[in-house]
Amino acid sequence: MNVELQKQPAHESVYQGLRQMILGGDFAPGQAVTIQGLVELLGAGMTPVREAIRRLISEGALQFQGNRRVSVPELSLAQIDELTFARCALEPELARRATRKIKPDQIYALRTIDEALNAAIARGDVKGYLLQNYRFHMALYGAAGSEVVLPLVQALWLRSAPSLRVMCGRFGTQNLPDMHVEALAGLRAGDGEAVAQAIRLDIVQGLENIRAVLEGRGEG
Repeated sequence: MNVELQKQPAHESVYQGLRQMILGGDFAPGQAVTIQGLVELLGAGMTPVREAIRRLISEGALQFQGNRRVSVPELSLAQIDELTFARCALEPELARRATRKIKPDQIYALRTIDEALNAAIARGDVKGYLLQNYRFHMALYGAAGSEVVLPLVQALWLRSAPSLRVMCGRFGTQNLPDMHVEALAGLRAGDGEAVAQAIRLDIVQGLENIRAVLEGRGEG
């Protein structure tokens, strides 16, 4: 874990570390992991690991498998529909509101994140792509100043991330959905509708690719 996480209380550090592993696609959907295995992997005590698991289960990011094992849930086609509906209802609106409040230095930071994302795509770094993509979206939505909607969106991303890793493994990193250039252009122009539309297309393309993998239509 990085130094910033180590400065946090043990239970929060472990939670953030495990959460980042889920967002980075370290666990395949349905892959069972023992609690003891997570203790060893995270280099943490049993109590903070159990607390982190409890929190992530309440957020829908993990589920108990029995025999002291947990896994990230496998998405069904119906759940893909629900995630598409929920994310398209919330994220474009956050992007629209962010456009009204965002400052030039925040747009510059978003561009820097997107450059790191593009570098990850170029070198075929799936985990790097997933984490930088998450950073980009959360930095954008964070500019909206939402205290209620943003945590809901973060929980939806936890549900999507492991299946996004599977999708990346099937399609590779060269043809991944990325409407960030359009979103950045909209931000610089102060065009909230353009930013919202770019984010909506980004969401739909990503989830439709997951659907294609679940339906067996993916290439590779």
